[in-house]
Amino acid sequence: MRVLNGTLAALTLALMMVFGEVQTVQAEGAPGDTTRAGTQITFEQAMQIALEKNITLAQAQNAVASSDATVRGAKLSFLPNLQLNTSSAQTYGRNFSETTGDVLNHNNQSVNAGVSSSVTLFNGMQNVANLHEAEKNQSATTLDLARAKQTTVFTVASNYLAIITAQEQLKVQQQNLASLQAQEDEIKKLVDAGARAISDLYTQQASTAAARLAVVNAQHDLELGKVDLIQTLNLDPKVTYDFVAPVVNDSAYAKYDLDSLTARAYAQRSDLAAEAARVDASAQGVKAASAGWWPTVSLSAGYNSSYSSAAGLPFFNQFDQARGGSISIGVSIPIFDRGQTSVAAQKAKVEEDNAKLALDAQKQEVAVEVKRAYLNYQSAGEQLAAAQAQLTASNLAVTTSRQRYQAGAGTLVELTQARAAQVQAASAVVNAKYGLVFQQALMSYYTGELDPAHVVLNG
Repeated sequence: MRVLNGTLAALTLALMMVFGEVQTVQAEGAPGDTTRAGTQITFEQAMQIALEKNITLAQAQNAVASSDATVRGAKLSFLPNLQLNTSSAQTYGRNFSETTGDVLNHNNQSVNAGVSSSVTLFNGMQNVANLHEAEKNQSATTLDLARAKQTTVFTVASNYLAIITAQEQLKVQQQNLASLQAQEDEIKKLVDAGARAISDLYTQQASTAAARLAVVNAQHDLELGKVDLIQTLNLDPKVTYDFVAPVVNDSAYAKYDLDSLTARAYAQRSDLAAEAARVDASAQGVKAASAGWWPTVSLSAGYNSSYSSAAGLPFFNQFDQARGGSISIGVSIPIFDRGQTSVAAQKAKVEEDNAKLALDAQKQEVAVEVKRAYLNYQSAGEQLAAAQAQLTASNLAVTTSRQRYQAGAGTLVELTQARAAQVQAASAVVNAKYGLVFQQALMSYYTGELDPAHVVLNG
C-alpha cells in the first residue's frame, strides 16, 4: 500500500507539473490563449471571403477568362484582315547615255504604299470547327468554375463544422474537469474525516490532473481547426480571428434513396457536365484537324501606288497617276502535305477517345462518391443512436457508482471507470451528432445541389 501511495503521489505531481507549465505558457500569450479578442468573422462572411480570396477559385476564374478570349479569337478569325504596306528604297549606280556617250551616275529614291485585305471563304469548315471547339471548352471551364465554387464553400463549411465539434468536445472536457474537481473536494473531506484512505485522494488527484490535460488538448484541437479555416480563406495567419459559429439544427435529418441520389448527381454535377462538354470539344477538334484535306478558297484585294525620283514628276502627281488595285480569288488544293493532316487527325481522335474515357471515369467516380456518402450517412445515424444510448447508460452508471461510493459499498476504481465511460460516451455523441450533420452537407455536395450563395449548416 505504501508503494502504491508513493506511485500515485508521483503520478499526480507529474501531471500537475505538466498542467502548470501549460498554464504558464498560456499566461504569456501563447497561441492556445483563446481569451484574446480578435477579428470576428461570421459564417456568412467566411463564405464571402472564400469566394473572393480562395486561390484555387481564382485560378478557375482565370481559366474561364482565358477560354472567353479563345472564343473571341475564333469569332474574329471569320473577319477579313486589313494591312497597310509601305516601303522606301535608295538606289545607286551608273547609266550609259546613248545621246552623249557619257557614263552618268544616278541616285534615285522610290516609295511604295498600299493597303491589302484578305478573307477566307472556305477552308473545309476548319474555322467553324475551331469556333465550336472553343465554345465547348468555354462551357467546360465555366462548369469547372461552378464546381470550384461548390468545393470552396463546402470546404469552409467543413472547417466550420470541425470548429464547432472541437468547441463541443472542449465543453465535454471542461464539464468532466468540473465534476472531477468537485469529486476530489468530496473525497478530501472523507479522507480528512478518516472515512477513506489517502490513496483514494491521490488517485482522484491524478484523474483531475489528467482531465486538466485533456482540456488543454481540446483547446489545442480547437485552435488547429481555426488554422485550417484561416488557410482555406487565405487570411493572414499573424492576425487573431474569432470565428462565430453558426447555429446548427441537429434535430431533423433527411431520408435518402440511393438510386434517386445517383440520378440527381448525374443530372446536376457540374464537373460531370464539364467532362461531357470536353468530349464535344474534342469531337470538333477532330473536324478541325481533318479539314486539311479540303481545298482552301480565299478572297484578296489590294490598292497601292508608288513614287520614283527618276521619273521627274512631283511626288503627289506620281502617286495620283500610279494608283492601282486588284481583286483576286485564290484556291489552294492540298495534294501532298507530308502526312501532316493525317497525323493531326489521328492525334485529335486520340484526344477525343481520352475525353470519353475521362467522362466514363467521372461518371464512375460520381456514382461511387454518392454511394459512399449514402452509406456513411446511414452509419452516422446509427452511430448517433448508439452513442446516445451509451451516454444514457453511462450517466446512470455514474450516479449509481457515486451513491455506492458515498455509502461505502463501492470503490473509487468503480466510480473512476464509470466517469471515464461517461466522458467517452459524451465525446462519442458529439462526434456522431456533428458527423451526421457533416454527412448530410456532404450529400448535397456530391449530388451537385450545394448552392454557393446560400449554404446552411443544418441537419
